[in-house]
Amino acid sequence: MIISVASGKGGTGKTTVSTNLAAALDSKVTFLDCDVEEPNAHLFLQPQMEKQETIYTLLPQIDQSRCDLCRKCVDICRFNAITIAGKSFLLFPELCHSCGGCLVVCPQKCLSEGKRELGHIETGTRGPIQFHNGTLRIGEAMSPPLIKKLRKQFEKNGDTVIIDAPPGTSCPVIASMHGADYIVLVTEPTPFGLHDLKLAHETVLELGIPCGLVINRANLGDDGVHQYSREKQLPILMEIPFSKDIAGLYSRGHLIIEEMPEWKEKFVALFETIREQVMQAGSTS
Repeated sequence: MIISVASGKGGTGKTTVSTNLAAALDSKVTFLDCDVEEPNAHLFLQPQMEKQETIYTLLPQIDQSRCDLCRKCVDICRFNAITIAGKSFLLFPELCHSCGGCLVVCPQKCLSEGKRELGHIETGTRGPIQFHNGTLRIGEAMSPPLIKKLRKQFEKNGDTVIIDAPPGTSCPVIASMHGADYIVLVTEPTPFGLHDLKLAHETVLELGIPCGLVINRANLGDDGVHQYSREKQLPILMEIPFSKDIAGLYSRGHLIIEEMPEWKEKFVALFETIREQVMQAGSTS
């Protein structure tokens, strides 16, 4: 089962939920920190890092001496990464999506496979948790390719997979949610939190993935999030109170379930609720 923990905005508590959920299970879990622009789950899980791998993506290389400026590569590129200026072939690496179409259509075969560094993936362990995170190369414009490579490389082992997704509703979030069995949306009961929850929920509905809601800082703000969940039949899976003790644990990089043991049962119950809803969704599909 693949569970992606997401939110419409940053700072709602995604990492709090995902890391405590993974640590509470006491069973084999694959944890993927897909917030590759600012990964921080390792600060809470404290895995023993074992390996770092540099990740590359395809980048066309041109042999100018063979190019007859036919423009077929320009015509096929949807992202305007290639252009012809005068008698020169120009490539904009930041726009290239590494589809390889230009290599296929080039009649002179003057384009070949090169590579561009995306960032790196780190691998480690914490007890039964297999931990993996990605870190985007500074200056790299696109994070989805690194997220996809992270997921493709480590989702195949059949474990429970918990994904800490980036915030928002843009392409990196879609890359972190697509193909998951369940989406946990995390929000806070404020007008800002509600606004971005609506965007995130609409995105999940478009993907057709079962989802539920965790409300963090639950006794803060107003009743707008609860009202929205009732109107949209969005199940509330858990509520975490607005607590100075919990905030203090987070600020020190500690897991709630370790310092407040009663919360371990609540996160285990959260997992069981998710599993039941996934099974129900599977039986009705």
